[in-house]
Amino acid sequence: MTLTQLKYTLAVAEEGNFTQAAEKCFVTQPTLSMQVQKLEEELGIQLFNRKAKPITLTPVGEKIISQAKIILEEAKRMEDVVSTEKGVVEGHFRLGIIPTVMPTLLPMFLKTFFKKYPKVVLKIEELNTASIIEELSLGKLDAGIAATPLDHSQLIERPLYYEPFVGYIPSSHPLSTIKNLEVEDLETMDVLVLEDGHCFREHVLKLCQTSRGSKSFDLKSGSFETLIHLANEGMGMTLLPYLQTLALSEKNKENLRYFNSPEPAREISMIHSKNLLKIPIIEALSGTIEGVLRGAIQFDNIKVITPR
Repeated sequence: MTLTQLKYTLAVAEEGNFTQAAEKCFVTQPTLSMQVQKLEEELGIQLFNRKAKPITLTPVGEKIISQAKIILEEAKRMEDVVSTEKGVVEGHFRLGIIPTVMPTLLPMFLKTFFKKYPKVVLKIEELNTASIIEELSLGKLDAGIAATPLDHSQLIERPLYYEPFVGYIPSSHPLSTIKNLEVEDLETMDVLVLEDGHCFREHVLKLCQTSRGSKSFDLKSGSFETLIHLANEGMGMTLLPYLQTLALSEKNKENLRYFNSPEPAREISMIHSKNLLKIPIIEALSGTIEGVLRGAIQFDNIKVITPR
């Protein structure tokens, strides 16, 4: 029994097809099939029901695959131990980033990171916070970038930066004449917010709950671009994360209103399992992001909003 055989067998289980599994493993289909067959012969069992489409696992095959996942994961950890001991920044790294951070953050640090650490192969996914936590617990991600604190017992949070909220108030809005916002200014205004599932929505809801009045939020969207468009059409005002405002057109930037000090902000952190061993890559990513954002976000006095 070899790790290669287990890897090929796991690929077949995941793809339900020998040809697609071979493509995933970058080998020919006959080579992959032969290795899976050798494993079956060595174990003296049939792992797959090959007559089914897609191919399915036999009952005993499901048990073997569960063990194969553990073995392969532990093998990866052995590699991580060596890399960590040597302080080597290289290898594959799976990173999840929340939707309200990914579009603005990636262009700021990715090129710099790859130039400095060319031996790191990043696989990046856009996932909401709940999915990041789940995939970290299952070992499908090495780390995530999300709004914190999460207060999860199995996760370590490394704050990267603090991102202030900025008001987007078009000229037709009653608050457009003010120079700077106070949190209390939100108490009589309808605020356009992201749809459920976005942590930034929860930040905005919490921020508005700190004002003395009650609020209604009846217009929702899945993107900041849509919220800006709705605001421009006279449907209300909205709040944006600071980095989102940097790419606005000059005309739209005229609609921005900053909060008086202390500016409300969200904490963005690198999160990973307490059992993670890929510390050199974590530190390299964190250091690169912190370095880039240090010059991009310069606010002297902020107040972190924690929605949970």
